[in-house]
Amino acid sequence: MLRPALLAAALAAAFPAHADTELDALRAEIRDMKAAYETRIQALEARLQQAETRTETVAAQAAAQPVPEAPTQTRGSFNPDVSLILQGRYAHLEDRSERGISGFMAADGHDHGGGGRGFSVDGSELVLSASIDPYFRGYLNAVLADGEVEVEEAWAQTTGLGQGLSIKGGRFKSGIGYQNEQHAHAWDFATNNLAYEALFGEGYAQDGVQLKWLAPTDTFLEFGAELGAGGAFPSTHNDSNGTGSVALFGHVGGDVGVSNSWRAGLSWLRAKPGGREFEGHDINEIETVGDFSGRSRTWLADFVWKWAPNGNPTQQNFKFAAEYFQRKESGTLACDDADPAAPSLCTGGLAAPYLADQSGFYAQAVYQFMPRWRTGYRYDRLFRGDVLFNGADAGNVFESLADYDPKRHSLMLDYSPSEFSRLRFQYTLDQAMEGVDENQFYVQYIYSLGSHGAHKF
Repeated sequence: MLRPALLAAALAAAFPAHADTELDALRAEIRDMKAAYETRIQALEARLQQAETRTETVAAQAAAQPVPEAPTQTRGSFNPDVSLILQGRYAHLEDRSERGISGFMAADGHDHGGGGRGFSVDGSELVLSASIDPYFRGYLNAVLADGEVEVEEAWAQTTGLGQGLSIKGGRFKSGIGYQNEQHAHAWDFATNNLAYEALFGEGYAQDGVQLKWLAPTDTFLEFGAELGAGGAFPSTHNDSNGTGSVALFGHVGGDVGVSNSWRAGLSWLRAKPGGREFEGHDINEIETVGDFSGRSRTWLADFVWKWAPNGNPTQQNFKFAAEYFQRKESGTLACDDADPAAPSLCTGGLAAPYLADQSGFYAQAVYQFMPRWRTGYRYDRLFRGDVLFNGADAGNVFESLADYDPKRHSLMLDYSPSEFSRLRFQYTLDQAMEGVDENQFYVQYIYSLGSHGAHKF
């Protein structure tokens, strides 16, 4: 009985001693870990302080160095966007000594009906544009024809007025109507429409100043006013300190969903022609010449609708455009014989009151049915209206002002290998002259070289 009791007492004494030893070992390990972490933390803090010191030193050195100035345009430097538009065509037309628009005193000197027969090179356009400084940009469009250079546009426009305001000064295409601001290479057809031929010859441009305001709204809304010296038909150059023409216009537009957009506008042009040249034939087909002085008022309404699936016009797109005008003129028309050997109703000179109230429109649709290919149709119609000379119908005196409503149908197909080139075929049934139904065929090319800005809507 003595041996088991001694064994139990020995075991009880041994276990407490073993537990104390294990606790001491754990405490020692924890002290070692704390010491190691403190050492590492101190090392990291030292490295951080060294890095901050280096950064401050570099920053101080950089601040001590002179800051290089931003590159500026040196005096005399010239780096504009430059483009050259090449145009040419072949025209299959009937052999006629002259072409005109019956019933209308149209722009003198303009070759109505699309120019000459056979092959020809239309006027090439040289275009330069650039920012002048932070406040202005400049633009030049010069038409290069055989032996002639015509400045079609040359203007400077403000860029820093803010509040949607801009002022343009120089020679510019007026903001009236829709097509008027477009140059010939941007037309959807090879020839101009009858409405513009009767109103302006090609388009109305003037030397003057334009104020335009673009409203800061989600809906496109712009208003503009112009004062000019006149010069272009239906005006004449006003050699005085006053103005020869005044123009007002407003446009509104917006989007319908993601695939459709539209624009509509109203415009008004007042001109004061003085000695505007006139050529025609009397009822005996004798050539007469003369001039008109008085007042000319033109109202224009335009509408454009564009469609492109999901707003992407590269595959398919459609555009409908139409413009309507009404023009009223009053004043004095003077006429005389072009050939004294052939007496006419104007023999010896005749000056009498002239009144005209005329209107017209065009409507066109152009459809890109697959990439690079487009087709289009345009219908032009003019209404001769009331034209009075010396208190009677002017058609009783002038054959060229006969009571006739001109019209024209045009079909076109064009192919654009790229955004810089276009080839076009067009057929036109021209009934602009009384008693004439002429089938006209055109093949046209348009090439754009260099940087060229986007065309208007």
